[in-house]
Amino acid sequence: MIKTLQIGMDWFPDKQGGGLDRYYYDLTRFLPTIGVEARGLVTGPENLSEQTLGQIHAFAPRQSPILKRLWSVRQQSQRLLGADQFSLYVSHFVLYTFPILDQLQQRPLIVHFHGPWSLESIIEGNKSWGFQLRKAMELAVFRRASCFIVLSEAFKDILHNSYQVPREKIQVIPGGVERGRFETHLSSSEARVKLGWPQGRFIIFTARRLSRRMGLDNLVQAMSTICQTHPELLLLIAGKGELEAALQTQIQALGLTHHIQLLGYVSDADLPLAYRAADLAVLPTTSLEGFGLVVLESLAAGTPILGTPIGGIPEILESFCPDLLFEGYEPEQLARGIQEVLSGSRHLPSAETCQNHIRDYYDWPIIAQRVKSIYQDLLDQDSLF
Repeated sequence: MIKTLQIGMDWFPDKQGGGLDRYYYDLTRFLPTIGVEARGLVTGPENLSEQTLGQIHAFAPRQSPILKRLWSVRQQSQRLLGADQFSLYVSHFVLYTFPILDQLQQRPLIVHFHGPWSLESIIEGNKSWGFQLRKAMELAVFRRASCFIVLSEAFKDILHNSYQVPREKIQVIPGGVERGRFETHLSSSEARVKLGWPQGRFIIFTARRLSRRMGLDNLVQAMSTICQTHPELLLLIAGKGELEAALQTQIQALGLTHHIQLLGYVSDADLPLAYRAADLAVLPTTSLEGFGLVVLESLAAGTPILGTPIGGIPEILESFCPDLLFEGYEPEQLARGIQEVLSGSRHLPSAETCQNHIRDYYDWPIIAQRVKSIYQDLLDQDSLF
């Protein structure tokens, strides 16, 4: 059995976080089913080890001060490395990998590159010193890595161009989705009843962290145009974040309170119902969308989704159904794309077609097997030296 130590960020069920945490959570559940032991280090609740039968260890609560987290990950890592022999070390998050680089000895390190952490800090408006510190940690971890796994060709380009990682060290494996969790036998109408959503309206749904690069302000602006001719339209936005107050102010200023609602946090249990209850999902990202897990989630629920041509989004949608791609991310481009859906001039695939596509290409057992193949190839190469 391949034995790996997977260094993550936050434990998904505890935080209900973003794509990185969801990916880590699913990967560490599916790898053991195909012969890869996946021990883990993340922030999370104190009893996480007991919850996961010793598989995943929380080195600190996620709300604890950063210095405590960095010191604690060193201590917990040292205990695990002293008690067990791992074939591979696997990094999903630079911040918690950097402090333990000196403990990893000579075993190979694989980096799952989930995004340019330092570049994201600039886009989100953080100070330049924060960018420099993050970039220094990224470069230190990347120099130690033997191999990289990215979610898209777009992220392969960023990793090569922004961090000078040789292309031959980068493997592209898309993200996965637990198909059975999102497939439901409920109709859209039945799902709306369970959620308390209105019947008889065309509902657009999006699940996003409420931050700058997600493009939600552009989507709100687009709605002000569309609703002039489609008063039955309702946009429901799920998620929390720093732009919540600004978005609410924008919605009120545009007179769209009858057409747009901020749902706040939608539970993991209700998310499949939310996708199913919607007529259409939208992904209006403006930058650094390395993959777009919500695309898979929506399609797995049988709901078509329109996405902007940013990052890895076209890599999922273009070969499946080109009509699911907006021309761009500006408000007028979003408005035009949605209006074409409403008029019938833009083709949408059926629920069955959406779900079959996920089954054939993105179901987690398929993705986990591809990840295992990369792990095994690296071990085979390492054994030659």
